[in-house]
Amino acid sequence: MSSLWSSENRYQKWLDIEILACEAMAERGEIPKEALATIKAKAGFDVARIDEIEKITKHDVIAFLTSVTERVGPDGRFIHMGLTSSDILDTSLAVLLREAAEILIDDIEQLILVLKKKAYTHKNTLMIGRSHGIHAEPITFGLKMALWYQEMERNRQRMIKAKNVISYGKIAGAVGTFSFIDPVVESYVCEHLGLKPAPVSTQVVQRDRHAEFFCTLAIIASSLDKFAQEIRLLQRTEVREVEEYFSLGQKGSSAMPHKRNPVLSENLSGLARLMRSYAVAAMEDVALWHERDISHSSVERVIGPDATILLDFMLDRFTNMIDKLVVYPEQMLFNLNMTRGIIFSQMVLLKLIDKGMTREEAYAVVQRNAMKSWHEGIEFKELLLADAEVMRFLSSDEIVRVFKVENFLRHVDFIFSRVFGAEP
Repeated sequence: MSSLWSSENRYQKWLDIEILACEAMAERGEIPKEALATIKAKAGFDVARIDEIEKITKHDVIAFLTSVTERVGPDGRFIHMGLTSSDILDTSLAVLLREAAEILIDDIEQLILVLKKKAYTHKNTLMIGRSHGIHAEPITFGLKMALWYQEMERNRQRMIKAKNVISYGKIAGAVGTFSFIDPVVESYVCEHLGLKPAPVSTQVVQRDRHAEFFCTLAIIASSLDKFAQEIRLLQRTEVREVEEYFSLGQKGSSAMPHKRNPVLSENLSGLARLMRSYAVAAMEDVALWHERDISHSSVERVIGPDATILLDFMLDRFTNMIDKLVVYPEQMLFNLNMTRGIIFSQMVLLKLIDKGMTREEAYAVVQRNAMKSWHEGIEFKELLLADAEVMRFLSSDEIVRVFKVENFLRHVDFIFSRVFGAEP
């Protein structure tokens, strides 16, 4: 990803566009075919020379064109005929962002494969589900992975859409009116670059496209933040249901040798904050003066490479982290049982209602026993079996049958089939 944003690659994209425009104009007889042949044979650039010229011109595209013309000679005068700088800048940016999107889509697909593998490995690995951070009802760790898989599949679709939204170029001149260049040239250039011509433009391609692209990156980063935060929560000492892989020789603290910290997850959560700031910056670029000002340019020179390189790094890091994630099923089971059965409260509630109690009466009876179990450390099932009001509606066998975790997981296969389709 980093090489995509190198000066050499960026200038090469500019040169490709200039030569394509010359080809289109030569076909139309607007520049001599002999000049085109010379341009294609001799055109090139030197990054150091461009930098040297730009110190004087204070204009990167002019510096680039001067460097190219120095190599081409007199026929260099036909380069950039009827074009404006943004024709080159915006069209090349579209190519760069499209290629970056392709790398990111591949990254996402690699993560999706790892999440699917983890989901099936732990399809029946019981753990407690939590709401508000408090024990709710049993789930499986595989279901959690399936949830993440599905979210990343949505992110893959978002990234594909963002790639399509950004894949528009323009070769339409100073204010988008084709004053000194024929629209056929724009069509020719865009077609050869795998882009579509912007149906209407000013001096620039409109920045709502770019804002959507960078907002998509921020959404994907926010998903990774969500996943990383969950790992951080599950790795806490009091929970310790999963743990980032801790390699031989790794250290967790300069002061405390026992520490094994979720540093990769914390790193991802921090980087997601930075990514969201890039999305805000991209949205600020939408409102430009009249047909164009330059306030967006400095922003995009930073967020273009930074955001794509950063998300590439984040996806790679998280994929490796999930692949090596250490899961503790025994600890998950221990935590599930630590509240002495009160997680079955809804099942008892529904059973009492089914037997004829009003919902209000049943709720009060179940809550009373659940709170006593919580405060006094008595098994919830034992309290129910000793409660005369409960026993008027339920038999001992019926109560015992309620306390089976399988009751919560009857539809795991159904959920997996909806997420993954046929089992691999």
